Amino acid sequence: MLRGSKVGLRARYEDDIPVLRTELYDDVVNSSRAESGPWRPITPGSKDSRFVVDDNDQRLVPFSVVELDRGTLVGTAALWGIDHHNRSAHIGLGLRPSSRGKGYGTDVVAVLCHYGFVVRGLQRLQIETLSDNVAMLRSAERNGFVREGVLRSSAWVMGEFLDQVLLGLLVQEWKPDAKG
Repeated sequence: MLRGSKVGLRARYEDDIPVLRTELYDDVVNSSRAESGPWRPITPGSKDSRFVVDDNDQRLVPFSVVELDRGTLVGTAALWGIDHHNRSAHIGLGLRPSSRGKGYGTDVVAVLCHYGFVVRGLQRLQIETLSDNVAMLRSAERNGFVREGVLRSSAWVMGEFLDQVLLGLLVQEWKPDAKG
């Protein structure tokens, strides 16, 4: 398990999947904001790739996020779109509704940075998030990510186009303890 100050990132357990599916994916508005495509219902027990791990996919490393104190599942996180040639990847995370607003997001981003830069030897990490996702923007910036641009009206979410913010962090800019 990778450890932060509040959370740990561990392998996805089979028992995690129904909780993540119910609390993150089945929430149509939240899921529509997090996914790049339209929401659609998923049959219980299906092997949908959002939560079921394919250990052979080298471009995606999914984690379950757990609270260190009690081991409680608080969400999901991933390094995705891993590009081994350019040594870059994207960061994504989703927290259960009961786990939001507790500083877990900032800690998850910090642990993903450690994993990407130290464990994987990457040069660049990137985050794309909706411009009104203040929690993610704050978590990224507290970890040293820099706003690199705005993708205007690039995300179709629940009947409207929204802007996305592109943030990046290079290994030489990374400060492991910069969670101010």
